[in-house]
Parts: sequence; C-alpha cells; structure tokens
Amino acid sequence: MTEDIYGDALLDFQQGNYSEDITTYSSITEDDSIPLAYLFRTFSDMPKLEQIALNHCKGNILDIGAGAGSHSLYLQNQQKNVTALDISKGAIAVCQQRGISQSKAEDIWTLKEEKYDTLLALMNGTGICGKLENLGPFLSQLKSILTTNGQILIDSSDIIYMFEDENGDHWIDSEQAYYGEVTFQMGYKGKKTPKFDWLYVDFNTLQRCANYNGLHCELLAEGEHYDYLAKLTILYKTKNRS
Repeated sequence: MTEDIYGDALLDFQQGNYSEDITTYSSITEDDSIPLAYLFRTFSDMPKLEQIALNHCKGNILDIGAGAGSHSLYLQNQQKNVTALDISKGAIAVCQQRGISQSKAEDIWTLKEEKYDTLLALMNGTGICGKLENLGPFLSQLKSILTTNGQILIDSSDIIYMFEDENGDHWIDSEQAYYGEVTFQMGYKGKKTPKFDWLYVDFNTLQRCANYNGLHCELLAEGEHYDYLAKLTILYKTKNRS
C-alpha cells in the first residue's frame, strides 16, 4: 500500500485521537465497519477460537498480521516468547507503544532465516493468500520457517452460507472463481486503500492443500458461525515438483 491507512487508524486510537472506525467495502456484502476498539480487545473479549489458539501457543511464537498486537500482548504477559509481525508500519508502531518487546514490520512472504515453534495467524489467517491459487505457496512459506516439531495455528471461515437460498440449497457458478475469494477495500478519514484480494477457505480445501504440501491438518475447534481453527504440523518433506 502506498498509504498505511490501517496503521494510521490504529495509531489514532492508540494515541487518543479516535473519531471514526474503519469502513470496509466488499465484493460480496454491503459496506461494513471494523470497530477500532475491537482491535485492542483483551483476552476475555476475544472469541472462543482465538482463546483456544492462544492457549495452544508454545515455544518461539510469530504472531502473523499482529495488527494492534492484542494477541502478542496477551502472550507476552503470559511470559511467552512472541514476536509481532505486520506489514503495516503503523500497526507495529502501535505494538511497540503498547509495550510489545519484539516486533517486525515485514511481509511474511519474505521471511527466510528465522525458525518458529508456533506460527499464529488469526482473524482469518488464510486471508493473506488473497486467491486460492496462493494457498499452497503460502503454506509452503510457513512450513519453511517452522521448526521440525512446530505448529501453525490458523483460522478461517467457510462462507458457503452466503450462497444459500431459502430452501438451503447453494447456488455457485462453477464457471467462476472459488467462492471464498473476496475483494476488499478499506476506508478511513476520507481515504481508501487500493482494492485487495482476501481468501476465506473451507476446512476440507485447507486440509487437502496442507496434505499436498507435506502438512498434517487437524481441526481444533469450530466457532458459532462457519468459522474454525486448524492446527498444521509437518508431515513429511515435500519433494521438488518442478
């Protein structure tokens, strides 16, 4: 992004300059908003799936897409070794201002040398992929920075319900892209981000893709509205398929 609208909004809230929330524009729903206060929530205010994921974290932890750092802050307060990672420099500045001792303003796709025991990707962690075709490369990238006995804790939602009619049937055009591929745009204080792709993936598709890329995929928990939490671990070393 040329402008860090997301980071600007987080910084405003952190520094006491809150005046409005982030507006979201989506290819599949009406305009919505992200309440900034929710991004600064405590453990007790987090959804059940997030609480389960945080309680499963162990070892050297990387919080991918940390945002305002609420997950990292909780883990740090639990004496866990956690690093907050976000592509937004504003978000990482907020993490630092909130007292998170280890943070990186980097893109998860570029990490190479580090190794982690837990990779934490919450608030629809598969969204980073953008398109279904990127899910395999994304999982392969995560696997490359995972210790041998490490784990990936990732959540998503199966948005098939959005294509359900009054009879319970699902209407999806087989000629079109995977139904979980969504285009988003964020707006804040009169500015908008460029449109970006975001991926919601059903568990079976995630599991198949994980297995193909040498990862075992286990369903840890299901939420109240088609959302789920998965745990991925290294199954075997993938061969070069080029």
